[in-house]
Amino acid sequence: MSEFVAALREHSFLQYAVGAGLLCSVACGIVGSYVVTRRITYIAGSIAHCVLGGIGAARYVQVVHGWQHLTPFVGAIGASIVSAVIIGIVSLKARQREDTVIGALWAIGMAIGVMFIAATPGYNEDLMSYLFGNILMVSRQDLITVAFLDAVVIGISAMLYNEFLAICFDEEFAQVRGIQVAVYYLVLLCMTAITVVLLATMVGVLMVIALLTLPVAIAGVFARTLKAVMLLSVVLCSLFTTAGIGLSYTTDLPAGATIIVIAGAAYIATIAIRALLCRSVQR
Repeated sequence: MSEFVAALREHSFLQYAVGAGLLCSVACGIVGSYVVTRRITYIAGSIAHCVLGGIGAARYVQVVHGWQHLTPFVGAIGASIVSAVIIGIVSLKARQREDTVIGALWAIGMAIGVMFIAATPGYNEDLMSYLFGNILMVSRQDLITVAFLDAVVIGISAMLYNEFLAICFDEEFAQVRGIQVAVYYLVLLCMTAITVVLLATMVGVLMVIALLTLPVAIAGVFARTLKAVMLLSVVLCSLFTTAGIGLSYTTDLPAGATIIVIAGAAYIATIAIRALLCRSVQR
């Protein structure tokens, strides 16, 4: 790890990668806490896979029609928000068919993305990085974008904390109190969509859900309030991303996969230690 620390002082791409990990950890800890509490992990998974459709479409238009400002990142943001709104409306209006529609969007989004990627001329290595993550390719402009979206997530969460708390823990009580559950639920899903896109730059679309839920699951073992879970999740996610980047650099392994393996190992260790402590207390 000393080799990584020395390289971190010299190479800007490592500095950008660590910075991106820390920035994304903030949104990950906050939104992930809501996702786990509200039990909408499967919805977040569907949004994550729909993102690929927007990425592929944006890249196709960029290359074939010359729209240089329509980057894959912009396409990912647009597709994630559109899919979040559609899934949210379906969840609120047609609960009995909710899982079917979500599964269909999941498959259709990925299929559209694969079709556009295949139809785009040239080498599509940058698009494949969205599937598996490539945090080492983050640029200064990406950091600015991530920081802005991070600020949006933090601002909305701070302003609507009580409303989100109500719809996460007791939706019926929130309706009785006059809270517009549908509106706040859609806002929460849009926040989730933005966070999914941020995390996709680190660990890829295929592993977003792991990073969105594992730190929160670990934090839930030690914290008892939602704010405490959020804070601890941010800290844990920061540790996982930094350690994953460091280990991947020294071992020449994919950074995204390494981050997830570290987070998964920490979760398994936490559950195992908790089970052993519970058994010793019972005895």
